[in-house]
Amino acid sequence: MLLWFAGMAYLIVWSVFRDPRIDYRLVMAGALLPDVVDGPLGGPRYAHTLVVSVAALVVVMLVTRGPSRRALRRRALAVPIGMFCHLVLDGIWARTAVFWWPFLGDGLHDRGLPSFDRPVVLLVAMELAGAAALVWSHRQVQEARAS
Repeated sequence: MLLWFAGMAYLIVWSVFRDPRIDYRLVMAGALLPDVVDGPLGGPRYAHTLVVSVAALVVVMLVTRGPSRRALRRRALAVPIGMFCHLVLDGIWARTAVFWWPFLGDGLHDRGLPSFDRPVVLLVAMELAGAAALVWSHRQVQEARAS
């Protein structure tokens, strides 16, 4: 699943912030990151936990301290924001042992990635919704940048 996460993360972040200066490419990259990291491991592991998304946010905030790094912070924050979007869009919060790892035990030996653990018809519908969200959101951002 590619378009679902990219398009819906774009749509969510645009709907919340309405800021044409955000680098939405980084939001989309962050939204794809958990599956890229955990996919080769065979299922939802560390990148699908709340702890890792929060840690990514903390690292960005610490590395970009100071007034001279404000522009870098604005760009870099897009990645953890995308990671948080992935957790919501994947519904990983329903797998509490993974989402709340390590606080609720070791649930990292869960079944396959939620992204592909759905009926094919639903996967296709989600990808189509993601494509539509990409097109709509891109148009909204372009209109905002033009005005």
